[in-house]
Amino acid sequence: MEHNDLLESYLRQLRLPSFVRNYQAFAADAARSNLDYTRYLLALAEQEVNKREQNRIQKRVKLARFPVLKELADFDFSALPTLNKAQVLDLSRGEYIHKREPIVFIGNPGLGKTHLAISLALSACYQGRKVRFWTAAGLVNELLLAQDEHRLHRFISAALKLDLIVLDELGFIPFSASGAHALFTFCSEVYERLALILTTNLKFADWVQVLGDERLTAALLDRITHHAHILELVGESFRFRERFRDG
Repeated sequence: MEHNDLLESYLRQLRLPSFVRNYQAFAADAARSNLDYTRYLLALAEQEVNKREQNRIQKRVKLARFPVLKELADFDFSALPTLNKAQVLDLSRGEYIHKREPIVFIGNPGLGKTHLAISLALSACYQGRKVRFWTAAGLVNELLLAQDEHRLHRFISAALKLDLIVLDELGFIPFSASGAHALFTFCSEVYERLALILTTNLKFADWVQVLGDERLTAALLDRITHHAHILELVGESFRFRERFRDG
């Protein structure tokens, strides 16, 4: 099929960029295969729909601000025999998001908590969910800045438009009293209004070490663990095994 400026102008006005890119090649294929006009149009429409969905996924992944992209298929479950693989795979279907339930991954550093959290959140992006990733320290810093600039309510309101929040690495850095209260306020506001994935290297009894206040810690745990899927990772650090193998 020859290049057609008028057709391409109409297609651009209709915002059909995949049609513009593909109509000539698809027309040639249709002619060679003796396909009728309906099949030709269907092939172009399918290409447009698929491309738009790919673009939407890419946008959702970008807005999530993952530090890296980790797929569940790349996780080595064999290294953590006590971890319930079937449960993790079931969670990847996203029902916990619909129910607004938390997921908590607990375990020592290097066991893959962040990998699992990102993988589940990435699956949520593929399913059309709005996701945002924060480290615990990063979120607290943003909350305190928003508080200082008198826009904390606006910050939390924006977060409530999400479907899923990932809160990574709770336990590595102790918070100030104001930071702990800001985190508690945030978690209280999103409680039962959206899903949360949290990773921590601390057992629940030790959370007071980073939050500093026993009553606040108990209240936060009450909210986070309510209806939560709690998965404990036990094993040898992936990074340690890699160093040992490389050596």
